Amino acid sequence: MANVVVVGAQWGDEGKGKIVDWLSERADVICRFQGGHNAGHTLVIDGEVYKLHALPSGVVRGGKLSVIGNGVVLDPWNLLGEIETITAQGVEISPETLMIAENTPLILPFHGELDRAREEAASKGTKIGTTGRGIGPCYEDKVGRRAIRVADLADDATLEARVDRALQHHDPLRKGLGVAPIDRDDLLVQLREIAPKIMKYAAPVWKVLNEKRKTGKRILFEGAQGALLDIDFGTYPFVTSSNVIAGQAATGVGVGPGAVDYVLGIVKAYTTRVGEGPFPTELFDADGQRLGERGHEFGTTTGRQRRCGWFDACLLRQTCATSGVSGIALTKLDVLDGFETLKICIGYELDGKRLDYLPTAADQQTRCTPIYEELPGWSESTEGARSWADLPANAVKYVRRVEELIDCPVALVSTSPEREDTILVTDPFAD
Repeated sequence: MANVVVVGAQWGDEGKGKIVDWLSERADVICRFQGGHNAGHTLVIDGEVYKLHALPSGVVRGGKLSVIGNGVVLDPWNLLGEIETITAQGVEISPETLMIAENTPLILPFHGELDRAREEAASKGTKIGTTGRGIGPCYEDKVGRRAIRVADLADDATLEARVDRALQHHDPLRKGLGVAPIDRDDLLVQLREIAPKIMKYAAPVWKVLNEKRKTGKRILFEGAQGALLDIDFGTYPFVTSSNVIAGQAATGVGVGPGAVDYVLGIVKAYTTRVGEGPFPTELFDADGQRLGERGHEFGTTTGRQRRCGWFDACLLRQTCATSGVSGIALTKLDVLDGFETLKICIGYELDGKRLDYLPTAADQQTRCTPIYEELPGWSESTEGARSWADLPANAVKYVRRVEELIDCPVALVSTSPEREDTILVTDPFAD
């Protein structure tokens, strides 16, 4: 038996959806362990496109159990809308195929309102680039012990008490931002209406998963965003509101750290970022525009254009260490087709000194300039390649050099959004 954690090893948007879907065929259970519906995964299966935000990527595979863990913050209205959309595409979703941890915090309408009000009030240079979906404020409520959780929907007296506690905190905040108070009665009506629709999926996920492990079931742990957006190890404060690195997988669903056998880091063959924050290898020239156009770099959730740059081996070596990555899945190699010369960042220069890591201080991060190594590109197409023999020699050399620079092996290579266009080197689920 082998249980696998999949994490994005850059700033997100690395192609986790396809890889999780590809791996889900080998898994019995697929778990989301952090984040919210600010993340988006696009799956292409037999020509059908599925866009997922809160649902685990494995939900489109029949015969699998999908789990939303307690490390996730969940917008219940968004989830039900997503279930309706996916169901209309022919995917069957029921309490037998989808479980939500009873201790999962709920994103409520006032979380999104606070998120957007704060961002609008922020001065230039201090905006985080949040999606405005209430992710951060909900995590704040969780840590502040005032969150309304899935289990609270089952008892009306408990629900009222939880709402009152939340309003004691939020109404003064809203007043300071010039936002009207929360309508308590209307909120309770909405929650009571949605309660039975959500509660039918509620379960003691920690118990279910530990029982699954004992019977030898394979578990796939799916993260959202990317390790460089981790609240502790990302480019703070331009990060998400949760821990993204692989260590969160156990905490985010309720299993011990020994449940993780393999960590697969998903990595683009170049680098992208959405929103604000430092980006040492960002390109503002024709090469950057070409990467964006060829890679169709627009966010699944927001539609925002992603910033593009050369591959940063220095940063990736860092995230491989903090997540304990066993092997990487290199995606979008085909986007590099046709470049005469390719560049890989191998370190940084800061105030005349050479660094082999990105410093923690935000002001230092913005002043780091990349040190590049150049490699020859290739003119042949790699799109749809399914074996090493299908790749041009220079493409193979590029992949091998990436392995050397990040000190981590390549487990598989993705050469298109299609599920089968994958070169398997090491099966993460191999016993």
